[in-house]
Amino acid sequence: MDSRPPVARPRIEDLLEAVPITVAELRGAVGHFDEDTAGMLRDSIATAERAFAELNACDSVIDEAGARGEDAAGRLRQLLAREAREEVAAELTALDAIAGEVRKSVATLRLLNRILGREGAVEDDAPPADVSRLRETDLPGVPSTYGDDADYDDLLAMANRGAELAPQLEKAHRERLSAVAEHLVTVVQRAAMTGFADERFAQESLREARAAHVLWLRCLEQRQHDLGM
Repeated sequence: MDSRPPVARPRIEDLLEAVPITVAELRGAVGHFDEDTAGMLRDSIATAERAFAELNACDSVIDEAGARGEDAAGRLRQLLAREAREEVAAELTALDAIAGEVRKSVATLRLLNRILGREGAVEDDAPPADVSRLRETDLPGVPSTYGDDADYDDLLAMANRGAELAPQLEKAHRERLSAVAEHLVTVVQRAAMTGFADERFAQESLREARAAHVLWLRCLEQRQHDLGM
């Protein structure tokens, strides 16, 4: 048995207020009704009801996109910790699809609100802030056995120095991977909070998430090179 509460139908008064047009104007806009004013009003209200139903559907897409984005951020945190490369890429692809669905719904919302005389109803008073960026130069440095102050008498001395640096290397790589993973998840979370409704912010956020993913893969390769893990 469906336990969901019934969807409230818009009141006739709300529909009429949403379409600020006189009977004469409406007759001129939709054609002649053979003086059937009651029929004209019924058809007009039915049309407005369909418009409001579509508005509700578009709003639902945006609300659900926000929830799906939050869920994706949680999965990404786990996948990044497990270093599940392919699954991380799949989650980012799914987020692109979610943003595309919202983009279509927002376009429909704008069209319907313009028809209903509610221009600007989907515009945010304060657009989201700029997307934060993370570049490799922002990450902790990695110690090297080939530093400027390196002065070895033989290969054994260099090997010993490498063994001494191993714990520092492991710590540095762990911190770098953690910083990139946290940044990627945060970017997705911030986009999800807006329901991906701001097209510019959503696109820039997902672009930055992709860039962070590439950086994360590069950090994994660097760790493999330095530590063999």
